[in-house]
Amino acid sequence: MVRSVAIIGAGVSGLASVKCCLDEGLEPTCFERSEDIGGLWRYTVSGGRVSVYRSVITNTSKEMSCFSDFPCPEYFPSYLPHSLLMEYFRMYAQHFDLLRYIHFKTTVLSVRKRPDFATSGQWAVVTETNGVQESHIFDAVMVCTGHFQEPYLPLASFPGIDTRFKGQYLHSQEYKDAEAFRGKRVLVVGIGNTGGDLSVELSHVAAKVFLSVRSSTWVVSRLSDQGFPLDMISTTRFNHFLDWLLPSALMRRIRFRKFNSWFNHAKYGLASTKSSNFKVIINEELPFCLLSGTIVLKSNVKEFTESSAVFEDGTTEENIDVVLFATGYIFPFSFLEESVRSLFDDNRSLYKRIFPPQLEKPTLAIIGLVQLTGSVMVGAEMQARWVTGIFAGWNKLPSTSKMVADVSKKKPPVESNPSERKNLKMSFISYMDEIASCAGTKPSILKLLLTDPRLALAVFFGPCSPYQYRLVGQGKWRGAREAILTQWQRTLKPLRTRVVDDSSNSSSSWHWMCLLVLPAAFMAGFLFSKYPRLGWSPQIGPQL
Repeated sequence: MVRSVAIIGAGVSGLASVKCCLDEGLEPTCFERSEDIGGLWRYTVSGGRVSVYRSVITNTSKEMSCFSDFPCPEYFPSYLPHSLLMEYFRMYAQHFDLLRYIHFKTTVLSVRKRPDFATSGQWAVVTETNGVQESHIFDAVMVCTGHFQEPYLPLASFPGIDTRFKGQYLHSQEYKDAEAFRGKRVLVVGIGNTGGDLSVELSHVAAKVFLSVRSSTWVVSRLSDQGFPLDMISTTRFNHFLDWLLPSALMRRIRFRKFNSWFNHAKYGLASTKSSNFKVIINEELPFCLLSGTIVLKSNVKEFTESSAVFEDGTTEENIDVVLFATGYIFPFSFLEESVRSLFDDNRSLYKRIFPPQLEKPTLAIIGLVQLTGSVMVGAEMQARWVTGIFAGWNKLPSTSKMVADVSKKKPPVESNPSERKNLKMSFISYMDEIASCAGTKPSILKLLLTDPRLALAVFFGPCSPYQYRLVGQGKWRGAREAILTQWQRTLKPLRTRVVDDSSNSSSSWHWMCLLVLPAAFMAGFLFSKYPRLGWSPQIGPQL
């Protein structure tokens, strides 16, 4: 029986894990190597740890990214700068009294199985605080260090960068603000969310910015139709149902047409509808920077000379001062003993992206390593709820053979490049429903239609917000229904700083639409009940 749980890291995954342990009557001890909570989201100018850059703003809205039983304040804007997100984390930690369980400035040096692990499932954990090492014994361990652990800098793939090139090169981890690049000619390598953001920011001060792209990239805005947050419009159970119902080729065509309705990606050299390998990034300013010439798109780099970059299409850009690599991160988990670390090369080797299936006892869980089309914060909390339920005895895992078979069935071909692994995202709703089904917290649309039609319509046609997973089961929250029905009010509240008259009668139209779609919701509820594992194919959407 698990009682004591070691939690490594006090970022968003660690905070959620501490809280979930307390909810289940467990005894958490969280070790955080820095002096504060927040993990990646705590901005610092000093080196030595991975943190966000000064100007970063979340890619997912507050209603789709918050903890499931603790909505963001209504006066917070929909998309949060890191300072407001940190304020929200502090509110959460204070409200649930989490800080007392966190040991700051404490580094975990090693996590090893005890000699009697096959029967006890216990772990020996060695930590260091102010140069003093200490040994601990825990019944279970939750690793909450995320996948932004160590920068991936593939210098071998860029001949000449570390031998001939005389300029400066660095990883995006070292970037904090644009001032150091003023007046310089900068080459950014990689067009993920980070590469796009940094290119735009640098374009305001640099003499010229070149952006090297390897694969097709679709660019979308955080703003959807009528200015609503993109994820609140697109991440719905109704859209998820259409993804399952309609042919994948048709849905792909619809998505590409939607992407190109903003601007023609092929004309900008970003993406083609014929490309099978592509990524989606969030960036409102990049298209205009390309249109205005402050950013120039380039193909993959072939090699570097003393002061120039030669590209695979045969072109050359001279007088490059700085090369900024936005090439992702690796997650080595160096504190885990080798016999455990060798059981998984990445999260796709883990059962439900959480448990190493070959362990004799399921007392090690990797939290927050999942890659979703929606908020990773919400996914991490759902993982923590299920895991602590297993530790407490509420939930059970299948046999080792069944877990291994499940991993083998769902594991896609391995990509050698970590920056390409980031593209292998799973559908947010599919994964959340999968874990919620295991934890007994997935809402039933059919039951809601029979007992609370208003709520059912909001759950099915509205945003698939975290509160939906607090309606039933272990950890049910009495405020979940109200949070769902008022989420649009909290979204619009920060915009009400100047009110204008809009006499359009939208409320009556909404009621008529509800009456028309009620039969469709009944049918969808029946199908989701009959086929609980709907829609495991990846979807396209934003990520925090």
